[in-house]
Amino acid sequence: MEPYIPEKLPLNSINWDSLLEKIIQANTDLAEYNGMLMGINNPDLLLTPLRTQEAVLSSKIEGTQATLEDVLRYEADPIEATEKKEDIIEILNYRKAMNHAVTSMKEKPVNLNMIKDIHGILLTSVRGKTKKPGEFRKDQNYIGKMGEGIECAAYIPPNPLILDECLNNFINYFHFAERDRLVQAAIMHAQFEIIHPFDDGNGRIGRLLIPLFLYENQKIFQPYFYISAYFDQNRETYYSGLKAISDHKDWTGWIKFFLTAITTQALKNSSKVLKIMLLYKKLKEELPAIINTKYIMGIIDTIFKMPLITNAEFSKVSKIPQASTARVINDLTKNKILVEVRKGTGRRAKIVAFDELIKIIA
Repeated sequence: MEPYIPEKLPLNSINWDSLLEKIIQANTDLAEYNGMLMGINNPDLLLTPLRTQEAVLSSKIEGTQATLEDVLRYEADPIEATEKKEDIIEILNYRKAMNHAVTSMKEKPVNLNMIKDIHGILLTSVRGKTKKPGEFRKDQNYIGKMGEGIECAAYIPPNPLILDECLNNFINYFHFAERDRLVQAAIMHAQFEIIHPFDDGNGRIGRLLIPLFLYENQKIFQPYFYISAYFDQNRETYYSGLKAISDHKDWTGWIKFFLTAITTQALKNSSKVLKIMLLYKKLKEELPAIINTKYIMGIIDTIFKMPLITNAEFSKVSKIPQASTARVINDLTKNKILVEVRKGTGRRAKIVAFDELIKIIA
């Protein structure tokens, strides 16, 4: 098998008529989700846990085993020993990479240097840290079973000698005005995976680029769109769809799969966002009758920001004096707004969870 030579973008072979129904449906459902995003006053607060879950699921596709609760528990108490620590750091790196990209996009559009920067963040201090974080590959890589040589590869990406040409074509297409942006997102993601420009982390970077692309092209009001759940649940179809492009140039099958993923996740994301908004509204209405304090909004914002939390961190984030924190948490626990997930013993702090929010997200 020879290294694959990607088709130049834009493609001339798209069967637009066969895609029309799915294009209309995906755009309609995404617009409905975007309308919901536009109605949220504080998306960074309410949707951060969903961004963490996206990081969990995108990383899971690459083999990590940590769950959302594992990540939240680690953030509540990083000192606690856990065998999943490296997986958790990978997931947190994914979230940091996304945050860095969003901040960078306030100054300039997505570019190749930005992609290298977020790759460097992604692979910091985790497996793959020896795979040239933040650098495009200089050597030939391949995709195959662990321990098998390139002669047994399932796919061999482009020769590094043409990598610059492929990447320049890719980033030019990223900013190209395609007939439909969601079809363009499908092609963009697949082409990135086909080029496979890094020694490690290509899948996660490729999936991370999807919401950035939608955000840059004003398909979503905020860079919050979570598609990895669909790819994870349909992992075999996800990979076979990408391979069908390099094997048979079947772009139509891949684009249909991708548009179905957009539709499915737009509906699911809309449902989750609505439930989160309603939960936030319910607490604003009910909490004053449960706790007599001037810190009501600080309490609510804190448990939405950190759904698993210790007393000390609760006091720090909410700005409630430490002397009052224990009473507030006891009142919240007594009224079943929070649940105790780890008892405080010796040097180990008690951890409480905003279980209703975690169930919505996970």
